[in-house]
Amino acid sequence: MIAIVLLTLGFTPAAAQPWQICGATAMNYTTSGRHHANLELLSTMLTEKATASPYHFGTGSVGAAPDTVYGLALCRGDVNATACRACIAAACLGAQQLCPYRDDATVFYPTCRLRFSGKNFLHPDDYSQIVDGVVNTMNTMDTTNAEPELPGWDPGNAESAAAITEIIRELLQVTARQAAYNSGARMFATGRMDAGGGSFPVLYSMAQCVPDLTHRDCSSCLQVISFMATDNFAGRQGGRLLALWCNLRYDTVHFYSGDPMVTIVSPVKEVVRPAPLVVPSRKHKRGMIKVVVPLLASIIGLIISFILIRRRCIKGKGYQDKAQVNMKEDETIVWGLEGRSSEFMIYDFSQVLEATANFSEENKLGQGGFGPVYKGRCRDGLEIAVKRLASHSGQGFTQFKNEVQLIAKLQHTNLVRLLGCCSQEEEKILIYECLPNKSLDLFIFDETKRALLYWNTRLAIIEGIAQGLLYLHKHSRLRVIHRDLKASNILLDHEMNPKISDFGLARIFSTNNAEVNTERIMGTYGYMAPEYASEGLFSIKSDVFSFGVLTLEIVSGKRSSGFHQYGDFINLLGHAWQLWKDKRWLQIVDASLVIECHTLEIMRCINVALLCVQENAADRPTMSDVVVMLSSESMTLPEPKHPAYFHVRVTAEETPIVTETSIVNDTTISTFRGR
Repeated sequence: MIAIVLLTLGFTPAAAQPWQICGATAMNYTTSGRHHANLELLSTMLTEKATASPYHFGTGSVGAAPDTVYGLALCRGDVNATACRACIAAACLGAQQLCPYRDDATVFYPTCRLRFSGKNFLHPDDYSQIVDGVVNTMNTMDTTNAEPELPGWDPGNAESAAAITEIIRELLQVTARQAAYNSGARMFATGRMDAGGGSFPVLYSMAQCVPDLTHRDCSSCLQVISFMATDNFAGRQGGRLLALWCNLRYDTVHFYSGDPMVTIVSPVKEVVRPAPLVVPSRKHKRGMIKVVVPLLASIIGLIISFILIRRRCIKGKGYQDKAQVNMKEDETIVWGLEGRSSEFMIYDFSQVLEATANFSEENKLGQGGFGPVYKGRCRDGLEIAVKRLASHSGQGFTQFKNEVQLIAKLQHTNLVRLLGCCSQEEEKILIYECLPNKSLDLFIFDETKRALLYWNTRLAIIEGIAQGLLYLHKHSRLRVIHRDLKASNILLDHEMNPKISDFGLARIFSTNNAEVNTERIMGTYGYMAPEYASEGLFSIKSDVFSFGVLTLEIVSGKRSSGFHQYGDFINLLGHAWQLWKDKRWLQIVDASLVIECHTLEIMRCINVALLCVQENAADRPTMSDVVVMLSSESMTLPEPKHPAYFHVRVTAEETPIVTETSIVNDTTISTFRGR
């Protein structure tokens, strides 16, 4: 097991000394014995290999059992061959001196690291072994070297501490990703962050992995220790985490050679501290009353005026006279929205045009199955999302009215809020709250953005979606089946909270209806329950199936829709099921996730997802069951049966080809035959 050393860097000589981790087992060997001779030969071999390697890296073993000695040496990526040779030679000697007669020794010098052991540690079976030492040796950390804190750091002020921690975390995460994925086989990166905060210093960073790790393993190792850094350095001006397989460092001093490989500009959030409370005298109080009372009256008047203006968003022509206002109120009755609060509005088309700058391309947020979505800004500054239904889309006026009536009457923190609508001749438009982070698919299916979704964020998204569906199925007054739950229909607010959107295919059901039949099947391939896709039967269990698919996508970062070969299968469900059966479920987890700290949570989510996608609808849990299973750590979950579409697989003799295709809701639904 490889331990990790965590240090806060000061300006003392102690910061430059070597750090060692000595194995617990002492070897009873002498300097004239075979084991020591093998160790000497290995030291020479590692020095030569590391010097000759373009990455200054070397591994090897010398001798036969029981005197075999295995070793690894690596120099920092910015040092030259001469400096590397000197450091490795010193480390070989230092390891024997710092850990005398030990079977296992690891030493860290400022520009190199070395390990030798009587056990073969050079080829870990999987990356969990690489990060195991990082997680399980927290008590070995050395944090004795204290140094000044960064400007603005105040442990008593949560906002201050969070701002500084976020700056350090962003720098380390970006540097780690550069080392893991963008530096080739070198797996070394340096960084620089200019926080632009005046007195706040420039920060420098470095990340490195052992070059024979996979990119996935390197990323996992660096993510583990980067979180440990921000959790333990508490705003210090510098810190270093040393592990055999990977290491990180940041400092206010430019401690590495050459220019930084990545440069980040991140603003420092100013922390506003409350002014001290001053208690006025009686004389001052009387004077203040004469001033404050009229001032308060003026403020109240302004607030009332603002509310009246705010209700209208854009002051269009239709709101200038009473007759027009009455007409708008009559429209809400036609739409079945009487009794709604004044927050909901029937918009004029001219208002929408003004808010979106005539539906300019610059304001276009994306293209949905039923038409484009634009960002808009009202005259009072309110930002809105405008869904303009295309005339050629499959959604007619009935579906449009259905969506308006549904969303306007549904209120939940995990459902998108409908602010209003517009219907004028061929134009059918929905006005939503504008969510800054757009949709979930833009994160989980993007190589760069996916790495920004840490496990805690993904779990919160999964749980939020579950709560939204539970509200629709059980707690709302309408009881709604969504029928089109997918990643692109999950919007994210500024705190990455999920909100279910797009109710164009939603259906209201009564508590007595367990199942409903339809002749018109519409939805998205990959998320459709089998009974709905083949027979037109839908129920709350159809949404449960879609939730299971979506959960697997969030955990894995892979698409279920479309035909992609995963192992022997051409769908994500079959692949996940096979890995679960073989107890290899870790292989489906997104490589950018640090799973060691959250193994049980991730396993529980995969288990719940597989329960949701079982072929027989009766075997699937309800959303009430799902919410309980996700939140209970002690609850024993049942084993899932095989999922739907499990039989769709690829063999060496069989290749899937499209024989019949139809387009539904911007989605391809196809049947296959073997070749």
